[in-house]
Order: sequence, then C-alpha cells, then structure tokens
Amino acid sequence: MFLLAMRSIRKRPGRFLATLLSAFLGAAVIMTFNSMHDTAAQSGVDRVSKETLTTAASVVGGYGTLLVFFAVASTLTVTVRQRTAELELLRCSGATPGQIKRMVVGEAVAVALVGAVLAIGPAMLGGQALLGVFQDSGQVARSVDHSFGPVALLSGVDITLLAAAGAAFLAVRRATRGPRRAGRARTYLAYAALGLGAVAATSTFAFSATDEALMAAPAYGAILLSVGCALLAPRLLKGVLDALPLTGASGWLAVRNLRRRADHLAGILMSLILFTAVSTATLYMQAVESDAVAASGLVKSVDAKNLESLNYTVVGIIVVFVCVMLVNSLYAATSYRSREFGQQRLAGATPGQVLGTVGAEGLILTVVGLFFGTVAALAGIVPFTMVRTDSVLPDQGLGIWLAVASIAAAATLGTSLATARRVLRTPAIGAVGLAA
Repeated sequence: MFLLAMRSIRKRPGRFLATLLSAFLGAAVIMTFNSMHDTAAQSGVDRVSKETLTTAASVVGGYGTLLVFFAVASTLTVTVRQRTAELELLRCSGATPGQIKRMVVGEAVAVALVGAVLAIGPAMLGGQALLGVFQDSGQVARSVDHSFGPVALLSGVDITLLAAAGAAFLAVRRATRGPRRAGRARTYLAYAALGLGAVAATSTFAFSATDEALMAAPAYGAILLSVGCALLAPRLLKGVLDALPLTGASGWLAVRNLRRRADHLAGILMSLILFTAVSTATLYMQAVESDAVAASGLVKSVDAKNLESLNYTVVGIIVVFVCVMLVNSLYAATSYRSREFGQQRLAGATPGQVLGTVGAEGLILTVVGLFFGTVAALAGIVPFTMVRTDSVLPDQGLGIWLAVASIAAAATLGTSLATARRVLRTPAIGAVGLAA
C-alpha cells in the first residue's frame, strides 16, 4: 500500500497541494518558535532573556501544534470524503480497511515530510526576525545570537509528521466507520469542552484585578467554549437552517444544499468559530489590560510586555492558519461540485444564479460562525472586563470585532465565489461528463 500511496501522489500532485501548504506553514511556525529554546540554551544568555525566549517558545509552540493538527485535519477530511468512490473501489478489489488506512496515512506522512523539509530555510529566517523583535522591544539582550538547533529541527519535523499521520488516520477512520459512533464521541467531547470552558470563564471572578494570571482563566474559557461549539458545528448549522426564512430560488437552494452537506461543512464552520472566538477574546482582553495599565500610570513590566507580544503573535498565527484552512477547505469543497453546477445549468440555471446560491451559502456559514464564535468570546471577555475595570463590556467599541468579521467574511465569501466562478468556466456538458 505504501507503493500505491507514492504512485497516487505522483499521478495526482494537485490533490495534495493543500496538505503540503498546511504542513509547510505549520512546520515553519513550530520551528521558528522552538528555535527560541535553542537560543535560550546557549551559554552566556542572561536570566531575563532566557525566560522571555522560553516562554515564547512554550506558549506559541503549543498553540502551533494544535493549529497544525486542525489545519491538516480539515484539509485531509475534505480530501478523504471526496475520495469515497475511490476508497470503495479499493475495498471491492480486495483491500482491507487496514490497508486503506495505511495508504492514506502514508500519503499524508510523505507530503508532510516534504513540507517540513521545505520549511527549514524560512524557519531559520523567521527565528532571526523574531529574535530581532524581542531585542527591539527590550525583552532580550542585544548580545544574544540566534541559534537554530536540534530542538527546533526535531520538534518541527516530528510534530508535523505526527499531526499529519493522526489527522489522516482519523479522517479515513471517520469515512469508513458508522457515523453514529463518530457522532457520539464528538458529542461527548463537545459537552466536556463546554463544561470546562464555563468553569474556566466563571473562575475569573475568584481573581483580583491586579493578579498576573487574571487573563489566563477567561482566555482558556473562551477557547474551550469555542472548541465545544466547533465540535457541535453540524448540529448548530442544522438548527439555524431549520429556523431560517430564506425565500427565492438562490436562498431556497442554498439552505437545501447546506442542510444536505452540513456534516461535510463542519470543518469550515469549525475554523470560523475558532478564529472568531480566539481572535476577538484575545484582542479585546489585551486592549482592556493595556488601557487599564495606562490609566493607572504604571510602566509595563517585562512579564506584561511578554504577555502582550505573545497575545498578538498568537492572534497573528491563528489568522494565518485559519485563512489557510478556510481557503483549502472551501477550494476543495467548491471545486468538487463541478458536476453539481453543471447539472444546475443544464436544468436551466444561469451562471449568475449558481453564483448567487454559492454566495448565499457562504454568507450563511459566515454569519453562523461569527455568531457562535462571538458568543464564546463574550463568555471570556465579560468576566475579565468586570473584574479588571468594573464595567460589563470593553470601552474599545466594535472596531476589533468588525476587523475580525471582515477577515472571516473576505476569506469565506472570496474563496467560495472565486472558486465557483473558475469552475463555471467549464461548459456544463463537459463538467457533467468529466465528473461522471
């Protein structure tokens, strides 16, 4: 099956381009920040610089690991679902489920290894640039030199390969076993995440306004709540669609398509919810903290500067990864619908009506993702603001949320419409014949 996996990659490299991009970006981020461990381990590094470098590597490295897994998993899930007929043909030809799993995992690991190797050079340059940022802000001494050693290299390669293998295994397992068992396990995990998130968010009231760890509890609460909502994405989407009063041909068809493909669109909705919740909660809480420190007339400590830098860095990484996940998943999901679009056009639909349906689907997904992501973010923002400033809502207004919503909407609607427009360039008869 390994040889079959290699032939599959060689014959159809375009199918694995999204996985390669996710693995490349993930390995680059992990190596960049874990090179701070190598830099801190050098002789002659002072205690403050070592603490700053180690904290950055540990916190962002952990987030990077989770994001790599989610990015690769979302891409592979779409790819495996599109290969259902191919996998079924292999089973009818005598291949066992174990052999199919080894083939898919082998493909993912081979592509991830190429992505990790390609990421070494950019990670070296990124590590030097990151060290320069810390030095310019006074958090690391100018005498510290960047080091790209075994910790960065091994962690980047190992984590990327393990994430790819695990994501591929789960994707093909989900595709080959009954949906009831998979749905039951996801439901348990979702309720556990929601429960832990609610506990973490409410525990914020046990802290005082001057505690250094005040931001940790609401931040983790918002993240866990967003994970719970993301795991329940298919159910949440179906519930919204049942109560959605859309009229017109495009609106009716969009709701029908979304309800039929709710399980397949779960990865896209998960990305939107996580992106909205984590970005909104982190940026608002950091803005509240910065304004509170400025109002008190105090000078930010090194720890406070480290936390601020890490928060903005984490948000930046999340923005990049979620955009990659959305673009990859939406491109794969939309380009796979060429036969469906061809059939609609043969039935009398114009290209404008098809684009209108795709736009309505993207708009509904965006609104649902923004709504539940915002609810999860508010569950962390409100307790933090009440404890830190005695107000219920931040004084920063809607500017941050509008920026987050604009990025999410641009990524979702832009990718969907651009891909659909590209697919519609193929004549309807040709699209139906090629996809048949």
